[in-house]
Amino acid sequence: MPQTSTAPTEPYTTPTITVDDLLPGVRVFLKDETRYASGSHKEPAARALVARAIADGHERVVVGSCGSYGRAMATACAAAGLRCTVVLPAGWSDGGAFAGAAGSDVHLVRGGYEDAVDESRRLAHADGAVDGNVDGPYKDVVLEGHGHVVRALRSALGGAPAALWIPVGNGTTVVAAHRQARALGWPVSLHGVGSPGNNPIVTSWPGPYRMLPSHGVVTTEHNEPLVNWHSLHGPDALAAVAESRGAVHAAADDELLAARALLARYGAHPTPAGSAALAGLLAHARTGPVTGSQVVLLSGR
Repeated sequence: MPQTSTAPTEPYTTPTITVDDLLPGVRVFLKDETRYASGSHKEPAARALVARAIADGHERVVVGSCGSYGRAMATACAAAGLRCTVVLPAGWSDGGAFAGAAGSDVHLVRGGYEDAVDESRRLAHADGAVDGNVDGPYKDVVLEGHGHVVRALRSALGGAPAALWIPVGNGTTVVAAHRQARALGWPVSLHGVGSPGNNPIVTSWPGPYRMLPSHGVVTTEHNEPLVNWHSLHGPDALAAVAESRGAVHAAADDELLAARALLARYGAHPTPAGSAALAGLLAHARTGPVTGSQVVLLSGR
């Protein structure tokens, strides 16, 4: 039976589920970051940014999103009484229904995630609002917020696991996890998992970062948050993975769906893309031995 623990010293945290029967002889920890109110692991970063925006006297935050960051920011802004604008690609995610219900203004644009980010920057400048994008002026605040997961894991686990598996889109969580692990003296190999052929972190590894053609990525209902033709923290994410002695992996849609179905046995219910880290670990285990404890980050529901 899986065991669940939390990190009691953290102001807010999500369960860490211990699983001993997923891979023979390997202890796997499922860090279920889908349990936040927004359903997204990006909520601590959004809350950190909102706190700084209020401290700096701002009244509105504007972000571009493919769905999960928009939900997280809408949730954080609503809780703090701050106005929020979320820009989404038309036809992606829930079409802005969650953000709108939380009280945010929703703008839909043609194109993909990168187009939404470009429009959000324009709106932020026009409104005198905060550009809350992950590579915007509050980038360091975003990275500090994303690093919360490593602090929580250290509180829950104590010693460092052999590896931490993370879904990759922009690569923000990978960069943040590496920074926080270094700051804590917590040696852990980072493994990023993205959509094959649809993310430049995946296609560039193990070489230098190269953007993909904007027309060269394929978005499906299952891989959506993992797809970028330009990952905003791509170069830094590749450097973080290499420095941690980890690797970057690809998980196709059928592998995402299989991982999601497996996770349901342990009471975890992420989206297919939110199951990417487990899909990557399982694929890696089929090609060679896996040693030491493994942490799998479940990123969204």
